[in-house]
Amino acid sequence: MKRTRLPYLGLLLLGSVAASAQTAPPKANDTTTPLHLLQPDYPVPYGKTKPEEVKQVLDRVYNYLDKATPAELVDKKTNAAVNTRGKFNPEAIIKPGDFRLTSYEWGVTYSGMLLAGEVTGDKKYTDYTFTRLKFLAELAPYYRAYQTANPQAPTPMRGFMNPHALDDGGALTASMIKAQRAGLSADLRPLIDSFTNYIMTKEFRLSDGTLARNRPQPNSLWLDDMYMGLPALAQMGKLTGERRYYDEVVKQFTQFSQRMFDKQKGLYMHGWVQDMAVHPEFHWARANGWALLTKVEILDVLPEDHPGRAAILAQLRAHTDGLATRQAGSGFWHQLLDRNDSYLETSATAIYAYAIAHAINKGWLDPKAYGPMALLAWNAVSTKVNANGQVEGTCVGTGMGFDPAFYYYRPVNVYAAHGYGPVILAGAEIIRLLKNHPFDINDSSVQITK
Repeated sequence: MKRTRLPYLGLLLLGSVAASAQTAPPKANDTTTPLHLLQPDYPVPYGKTKPEEVKQVLDRVYNYLDKATPAELVDKKTNAAVNTRGKFNPEAIIKPGDFRLTSYEWGVTYSGMLLAGEVTGDKKYTDYTFTRLKFLAELAPYYRAYQTANPQAPTPMRGFMNPHALDDGGALTASMIKAQRAGLSADLRPLIDSFTNYIMTKEFRLSDGTLARNRPQPNSLWLDDMYMGLPALAQMGKLTGERRYYDEVVKQFTQFSQRMFDKQKGLYMHGWVQDMAVHPEFHWARANGWALLTKVEILDVLPEDHPGRAAILAQLRAHTDGLATRQAGSGFWHQLLDRNDSYLETSATAIYAYAIAHAINKGWLDPKAYGPMALLAWNAVSTKVNANGQVEGTCVGTGMGFDPAFYYYRPVNVYAAHGYGPVILAGAEIIRLLKNHPFDINDSSVQITK
């Protein structure tokens, strides 16, 4: 019986297939389908930015950093806890974690945590900064006498208490002033006064007073030093009300920009050496990030009536325009901004996302023109925060070079501290942007509606 039924069953199946073929919808083409509504295969999320999802990313980063950066003094030989109010122990160190609590990168992180606490209302972010800066305030008197007697001793506070470069405490000082203004009750003022005095009177300068270094060549300007020095002075102006700090900030900003900003490209070169007959332009992304971040930091506190304010605002807009034309389709920016065969870099992209969103929220940039760009940048950055809360794709610390290979092949690493503060800043400011300037999808594209 099976043999007699198989041909019949086969005919039924063939008939079913034929019927299906006859009723199948016509193929998609210009006359049958609105092709402009087909879903693109975006490399990062597009048009899906939600405040609660941004907060989830920030929480992952916070959870990782809270565990990875303990604020505790221990004996480096025994790992036993050391009391900062007890007898001095020359073997005492900050309990090792994944990052240094006194680095300039962590100054950015402290500022980011303060902003995240302010925007989200989640106290844990604010407490992160308050706890660690209070800890550093307690370390200063503990180490002061020993560090003074032994200036080169490798104590946790050596860079800040015996500085030799703006990196040693500029960003950290700015975060301390912000924390004090936000209500932190810790004796940070001696540290703040000491480092702002270093910036104002002791850091090496060119003959016209511009903050400079003698590496890698004598009389070198590093674009990074805009951020390492000027926000701290601007914050000091806000803290004290003394106009001399604002005047110094504007002077420094002007002299850096006159030498290092390419008006045609709308970008800054990374380094400028006084004794060079020509000045090779390598537009390193993170250094441009520090310059952009410096501008919004200055504008946040510079009095509205200061004569230098208009020029800084104009420079912010010119720089943003230069960056806007070089954002990759993935939302990232390249390691060398004008060289698309260099790799896509996370920390710079995060800084741009923050600074542009912040400028929009402050009314300095047009939200409809620049909002989609900032949202795309954040969406790109969010893909680089892994399940553990670590930030991937961040270039490690980088000196100044005058050939492309130096920048092209800098390593990236999840322990490059430069990525964490910018990511927290960016996420917090994007949440504020979404509240202030909601977007809609119109004909498949992101459009700011307010």
